Amino acid sequence: MTHFGTIESYDNGKGSGTIAPEQGGDVLPFGKDDLQQQAGEPRQGQRWGYETRQVDGGTVSATNLRQQEQEQVRQQGEKIAGRQQAH
Repeated sequence: MTHFGTIESYDNGKGSGTIAPEQGGDVLPFGKDDLQQQAGEPRQGQRWGYETRQVDGGTVSATNLRQQEQEQVRQQGEKIAGRQQAH
């Protein structure tokens, strides 16, 4: 089941971060290995989809994270607008 949340933090050096579920509940940890291969680096405030899994005796974490398409489209639009302004 896919859940949605907002990235609270991500440390590229450590390869770990946290995501806050939109439906409420505890902030969930995730690791770099939990990101889908095509996903970019998560940034605070971005909306991502994810699944959950239980690890370490019942601790829940986020897995299979993927950036939401609307966010990807918005970022592409910003890049295009930036290139047009540079000319």
